[in-house]
Amino acid sequence: MNFKKLTGALALSAVVASSLVAADTVKIGVQAPITGKYANEGQSIENFVKLIVDEKNAAGGLLGKQIEVVTCDDEAKAQKAAVCAKKLVNEGVFAVIGSYTSGATEAAQTTYYRNKVLQTSDGTSDSLISKKYWTFFRNSFPNSSQSDFTADYFVNVKKYQRIVVLSDYSSYSAGLGDSTEASTKALGGNVIFRGKVKSGTQNFTAVLTKIKAMKPDVIYYSGYYTDGGLIRAQQEQLEIDADFVGGDSNDNPDFVKLAGKSAEGTVLINFPTPEILPYPEAKKYLAAYKARFKMDPPSIWPVTNADGLRAVIEGVEKTKSFDTKKISDYIRSTMKDFPGITGPFNIREDGERVGAKFVVYNMKNDGTKEVVK
Repeated sequence: MNFKKLTGALALSAVVASSLVAADTVKIGVQAPITGKYANEGQSIENFVKLIVDEKNAAGGLLGKQIEVVTCDDEAKAQKAAVCAKKLVNEGVFAVIGSYTSGATEAAQTTYYRNKVLQTSDGTSDSLISKKYWTFFRNSFPNSSQSDFTADYFVNVKKYQRIVVLSDYSSYSAGLGDSTEASTKALGGNVIFRGKVKSGTQNFTAVLTKIKAMKPDVIYYSGYYTDGGLIRAQQEQLEIDADFVGGDSNDNPDFVKLAGKSAEGTVLINFPTPEILPYPEAKKYLAAYKARFKMDPPSIWPVTNADGLRAVIEGVEKTKSFDTKKISDYIRSTMKDFPGITGPFNIREDGERVGAKFVVYNMKNDGTKEVVK
């Protein structure tokens, strides 16, 4: 950054900080796909943030100030995410919840860092931590944690002999696919094919026909539910006799809509879904969410984002400050076993959430799931 740009960034940070001190309200941003193919996830993230904020405001606010939620729709697109970051900074937010996808999260990271705005996301790409921005912390768990669990399931539990790993080209999906391939090979597993598909293609028969000739025991897809449901349905249409295992972002009700009757027998690897979270905070907030919005969250991701917001609020109250560096230091160094909706919430010095617990589900075509591991 040249001197002129640096001076401008510092000046903007000073304006934001002074407005936080002077105003009767403080602003928290939501950056999420409110429209587009992941809209049900983005809208639920926004809903959960508003639920937490309204509860806090009703109790007197945050250090005596009312919280205002400012939302920007990034459509899960990197270019839109970069625009959202600038918009939310200009609005004077001190923290941002989001985004849903790793790519959109990463596209906004540098802007938030330069302006000392906190950012927490469910994005699982390992690259989100690599920049070592003190402004960022993850409210989910990284690809590397999930890939180790998945590899153990493939090699030691199911004892698959011929494994196919598919992903799309996004940073999240490709990263999880690569990490799962590496973890599987490290345990002695046989990955016979590592392929990538273009998200939104609709017709995956070409790659699936190629895979069919390889006679796999399992097809693992590390992308999003919008493609995973179609891949599963087309696998069945081509009569490929192999198990289908989806990574965490396949865990969405729309997977079942897209897969149809082929959803039956699908295996999903993810955190515990909201309805089986055993924690007191889960029972409280999920009941409140359903009462207000007349539905359950579509997946675990809006819930982890709610925990990210709750951790920020905890940091403000414990430091008695809106100084984002103090809040970040508290979350990373002092906060221990914060009682999250998704379980004990602990953040490492590098912004990584630790203590991952994954489960294996068998899916039925009515959308219900059975925990098998």
